[in-house]
Amino acid sequence: MSEKRQHFLKQYDWIRKGLMFEPRGHDMMSGSIFYPPSNPENDIGILFIETSGCLPMCGHGTIGSITIGIQEGLIHPKIPGKVRLETPAGLVLIDYEMNGDKVAWVKLTNVMSYLAATDLSVTHPVLGDLKVDVAYGGNFYIIVDPQENFKGLEHYSASALISLSSRLRTIVNDQFPHQFIHPKTAVLGARVMCCGQEPHWMQKQRQGMRCFTEIKLLIGRLVGLGRRPEWPNGMPKVF
Repeated sequence: MSEKRQHFLKQYDWIRKGLMFEPRGHDMMSGSIFYPPSNPENDIGILFIETSGCLPMCGHGTIGSITIGIQEGLIHPKIPGKVRLETPAGLVLIDYEMNGDKVAWVKLTNVMSYLAATDLSVTHPVLGDLKVDVAYGGNFYIIVDPQENFKGLEHYSASALISLSSRLRTIVNDQFPHQFIHPKTAVLGARVMCCGQEPHWMQKQRQGMRCFTEIKLLIGRLVGLGRRPEWPNGMPKVF
């Protein structure tokens, strides 16, 4: 799926832009594209699309896509109640439960995560000096714990957090170019930022991991679940 993601971005990124950007979408629009599994032992493959690009992994996108995929008969799991989902970040294991013809809940076991870097020093033009960590959990994430110049999420509005994170994204990209990459998949980092307390529960890995780390505020975003017709020439359905 990582190779399919690269192929999609090179040849078919106009589909993502046409669906995610205005007038059909908006800046918080997310969607997914289903593929046949690369490994016949798995149930389905998926690409996650949004205005910022094509994510290696997306938690809320997985929950929404599995829900609509099961309910609409687009996904036919080999084992009822379980889905083996191929993502560009790796294999994600899904559990779900039906309530009649509706999906009552979806639970996912994500790819293995790790702590990639700690106590990176950055200077934000509004917040000032910050210490941040970088963690991987399907995407690369910036973790900003409460500290002298950042008191916590509750002290900011959603719009302020979006503005602050946008600036921090640029700063981290400029200051640490090409620094983080997954050691096995070489998947580009995610575009997500977490502001708030985060326990350092992930094991530290070897040095030299490099990847573009772009940051985007981790705020709930709607998944584009509208039905779309099948694309010509064997292109998968888009939801």
